[in-house]
Amino acid sequence: MPRSPRLTLDALRTEIEDGTIDTVIVAFTDMQGRLQGKRLHGHYFLEKALEHGTEGCSYLLAVDVEMNTVDGYAISSWERGYGDMLFDLDLTTLRRTPGARHSATIQCDLSWTESGGPVRPSPRAVLREQVERAAERGLVPYCATELELVVFEDSYDAAWDRGYTGMTPANRYNVDYSILGGDRVEPLLREIRNEMYAAGVVVESAKGECNLGQHEIGFLFDEVVPTCDNHVVYRNAAKEIAARRGQSITFMAKYDEREGSSCHIHLSLRGEDGSLSFADESRPYGHSELFDHLLAGVLATMRDLTYFYAPNINSYKRFQAGSFAPTAVAWGRDNRTCALRVVGHGSSLRVENRVPGGDVNPYLAVAAMLAGGLHGIAERLPLPDPVTGSAYAAELERLPATLREARDLLAASGLARELLGQDVVEHYVRAADVELAAFESAVTDWERRRGFERL
Repeated sequence: MPRSPRLTLDALRTEIEDGTIDTVIVAFTDMQGRLQGKRLHGHYFLEKALEHGTEGCSYLLAVDVEMNTVDGYAISSWERGYGDMLFDLDLTTLRRTPGARHSATIQCDLSWTESGGPVRPSPRAVLREQVERAAERGLVPYCATELELVVFEDSYDAAWDRGYTGMTPANRYNVDYSILGGDRVEPLLREIRNEMYAAGVVVESAKGECNLGQHEIGFLFDEVVPTCDNHVVYRNAAKEIAARRGQSITFMAKYDEREGSSCHIHLSLRGEDGSLSFADESRPYGHSELFDHLLAGVLATMRDLTYFYAPNINSYKRFQAGSFAPTAVAWGRDNRTCALRVVGHGSSLRVENRVPGGDVNPYLAVAAMLAGGLHGIAERLPLPDPVTGSAYAAELERLPATLREARDLLAASGLARELLGQDVVEHYVRAADVELAAFESAVTDWERRRGFERL
């Protein structure tokens, strides 16, 4: 597998000593998929934090998008005193910070300062547990995430001041696969691609998409934890690089009434020795029994676990018939109308989950796929027939249409608790409750437009 340049600890020491690097970011990924942490002075990092790590408040895994402290979380509250969590440095994630030449970044796991045990509801911990479950079967999961974004000519500050209305997209028309249309944003996308390559990520390509100003940058697949690590670094870096250029980027699942932004997730499993586990040319569709059972498990758990694929109010606006976003719980061979699209042959055989949008937390979504797939393997679930026509018109179970529906399915699911843990499910049900309460108390532009004069 091709590799891009990686920053070693020895090289970091050298570059801190000679002044090339003066800042080390230590960060973890929160519930919303955002990097949270600290910028440490380089010499302090070498002399103190490298050995002892650093700490941060537990409220970081118990806040809403606005960073409001909210009650109802078992791990963090006023009653518990909002104590600290340890940031456990994962030195395998050491990289140059994309877009910041004098900085390095290290991503962290989280543990409790008193007990030393992992903070189980943290997204990276949720995924690691499923990776361990796969390892018990001698399997190593790999994935890639295809993250779409929309580029605007307006700065973030200007967008905020205008209430995110009246913004100018970087393209004025559909530029799906257009080389000409891609050139309009190439200075920005080129910088992002090259900065991510310098940060140790293998970049595949960039292409235009359908909505105005919509594009996608693709990265090579890897084991699931490094892929998700790269995903959140990329999403943060893309915004920072755009901001320095006076532009802005959104990863909202549905910015407007046109095409939404997806985050298709491609998943495969291999043996610990790299052997293929999905392909068997002697069986129907060239699938191994294991692959069929995995597909059946992801399908069987899809409604219960949709929250982890679509965690926000806005996520569900993507699910429209004829939109290339799925509405039915279905699988098909190279069928973009299905929630699960099977693509490739032999060593490239994999499943693409088309449910997640650009707002997804990759660790939680991949963990949900693995949890469902491993359940299917363990129970030897039978795979239903593929959909060969339009899944939009088929008489099949539908994806939840709202965050409320997805929340209720997750809350009622004994299987979700079995696969992910009672504490994890309760934590994210509470997160859904917080988001729903915030939305249901908000007065929207839509209501004012319809009701101010005419009602």
